Amino acid sequence: LTKHTYYFSRQKNTNIRLTLPVVCFVWQIAMIILFGVFIRYDEESDTHWVETKAHDNITSDIENDFYFRYPSFQDVHVMIFVGFGFLMTFLKRYSFGAVGFNFLIASFGLQWALLMQGWFHSLDPQTGKIFIGVESLINADFCVAGCLIAYGAVLGKVSPVQLLVMTLFGVTLFAVEEYIILNLLHARDAGGSMVIHTFGGYYGLTISWVLYRPNLHQSKRMQGSVYHSDIFAMIGTLFLWMFWPSFNSAITDHGDGQHRAVINTYLCLASTVLTTVAISSLSQKTGKLDMVHIQNSTLAGGVALGTAAEFMISPYGALIVGFFCGIISTMGYIFISPFLEKTLKIQDTCGIHNLHAMPGVIGGIVGAITAAAASESVYGKQGLINTFDFTGDFKDRTVLTQGGYQAAGMCVSIVFGVVGGAIVGSILKLPIWGDPADENCFDDEVYWEVSEPATHHLLFIIQPLGGAIVFDLVSRDELQTTFEIFI
Repeated sequence: LTKHTYYFSRQKNTNIRLTLPVVCFVWQIAMIILFGVFIRYDEESDTHWVETKAHDNITSDIENDFYFRYPSFQDVHVMIFVGFGFLMTFLKRYSFGAVGFNFLIASFGLQWALLMQGWFHSLDPQTGKIFIGVESLINADFCVAGCLIAYGAVLGKVSPVQLLVMTLFGVTLFAVEEYIILNLLHARDAGGSMVIHTFGGYYGLTISWVLYRPNLHQSKRMQGSVYHSDIFAMIGTLFLWMFWPSFNSAITDHGDGQHRAVINTYLCLASTVLTTVAISSLSQKTGKLDMVHIQNSTLAGGVALGTAAEFMISPYGALIVGFFCGIISTMGYIFISPFLEKTLKIQDTCGIHNLHAMPGVIGGIVGAITAAAASESVYGKQGLINTFDFTGDFKDRTVLTQGGYQAAGMCVSIVFGVVGGAIVGSILKLPIWGDPADENCFDDEVYWEVSEPATHHLLFIIQPLGGAIVFDLVSRDELQTTFEIFI
């Protein structure tokens, strides 16, 4: 027992000069080898596209899927690298880690995702190859999004090596649960309320629970935000908010399904903003707004409408979902986050429970109810078949059965997130990854060269004030102390 306790509590060594380069080099070389063996261009990105056009009587290159999907891919790509990255820059001394590590794990994750999703979804049984096109890139970004959501729960408390390990396992788990939900259960989840947000949320929360730090209060001084860091985080919020209609519609069917998903998400997000502002103001005796709520809860509607985005939920239905999501998510930041930390020992840095996990579950429930309530009079006979893909082995499925499988899909995502997070968290708890000590969390200087030292160099500003001279002791982040010397 003594040896075990020592093993997990010995002095932290954050020098990753060897481990980080080794992991990056070895894993990237592995990606090159695996891509060489398995990955090939699909028919629409291969030079044989000319022959395919002639064979299939395609008269114009505009029929190439690239021209349908690339605008959405571009929007989703911006969300992954700019939106998620900048949303996490709210901490006063962890902006490099937020944007930089987001960049690192997304770049690795999308490569591994192309392989994992390819093996499960598009492996050609005859050639043993994975054929990729622009839609494969969108799906890889979706896969990475689940890992970036999980990163939000452990932001500032883990090393980049731990993040890479978390992404390796997270992408693997994602590919398996996605295959079960979308292929075996045949649930619909175009915007990923279940597959992305619910899984990513509970995956990150469970890892944070396993990695609980009882002495994290030693870094309390670094956990808050400052004016400029909140502004940077709002950049991420606005990019995510603007492009979320593309996220929810990126892989839906061409035509009415994609069109409807954009409209529904657009309206839901707008409704969420108003109720978020309302609850944020009501929560303060002075009626002032909290930037944490505005940065995060305003996005909850996009998460919650992911599953039902392409369904006939109706414009007013989208507004209703957004209305309640803004309320629930903001109340989560006010009441549930403190409860999670104090009672369940879950230290959720970014509040992903309120932005992703809880709205993801709401999205799964909304999707199940909307699917079960679908009717031929609303959708039309062919519309029902197209929307829920009632073809092949699923041609005899009823809407009530579909609603049940939608609910089952949500349960699968939660189970994979919790069980997978517990296993991966136990691996990340090993003291070999170079994670920071409790007193050094949320500080860029642990892993980055920072031009300005984090130590509080005091600047003395002398101002005449009546018969006194006021000395303001100012740290690099904020005003620390003010005292007066009377003459």
